[in-house]
Amino acid sequence: MVTVRVLRSMKERGEKIASLTAYDASFATVLDEAGVEVILVGDSLGMVVQGRDSTIPVTVDDMVYHSRAVASGCKHAMLMVDMPFMSYSAIDRALVNAARLMQEGGAHVVKLEGTANQQEVVRHLEANGVPVCAHLGLRPQFVHKLGGYRVQGRDTKAARALIDDAQALEDAGADVLLLECVPSALAAEITARVSAPVIGIGAGRDCDGQVLVLYDMLGVTPGRRPRFAKDFLVDSGSVANAVASYIKAVKDRTFPTSEHTFQ
Repeated sequence: MVTVRVLRSMKERGEKIASLTAYDASFATVLDEAGVEVILVGDSLGMVVQGRDSTIPVTVDDMVYHSRAVASGCKHAMLMVDMPFMSYSAIDRALVNAARLMQEGGAHVVKLEGTANQQEVVRHLEANGVPVCAHLGLRPQFVHKLGGYRVQGRDTKAARALIDDAQALEDAGADVLLLECVPSALAAEITARVSAPVIGIGAGRDCDGQVLVLYDMLGVTPGRRPRFAKDFLVDSGSVANAVASYIKAVKDRTFPTSEHTFQ
């Protein structure tokens, strides 16, 4: 079974980590059997499953429900689950909700969005045996504060802040980092500076691994597909083949290409 220790060993060996989202047992089984290292139950379910215009309405109950379903099909992969908006706004609240995701939802790791301001939360979770992934860069739960879904870290000051945040959160105990919509050169620098595995989405090929929303990877998300996504189903013939193609492309570093990254 994949653990945070396994992911760290993969980083040390230079072996790429393949991750995809899932929201139910059937897709989880396909991903797990294909060899995905990390299955993420993302609060992206608010948009791709519930049809909302952001992730903000998603609740802890929603995440527990979908995590429990995914856990049924997850036998080998690490199960990472998002902590939804405002579920970790205070230290004690974060611990209660993380415990629910692990005890009721079967999560192995919880993921929260934040900056160095979340150090105390991460430290408290780590001290109580909760593995944490810290999500930096574009943080969808902060979409209204950020002014939209924009690339983060393009100017010198913002880039320096992201580097500092990554190091602070790792120092606080974060086991994994996730970078979303960050210029590829900055993502490469952060990946080299920290010992924790770094998984990217729209952050270039030099991250330790890649993640995509499953529905984007299968080309079934309504509307415009994000620049960092690629439809792997169109030339694969089946969902299982598409997932296998995605894993291969991540492992042999043919995905993402320059057309899926930001400068």
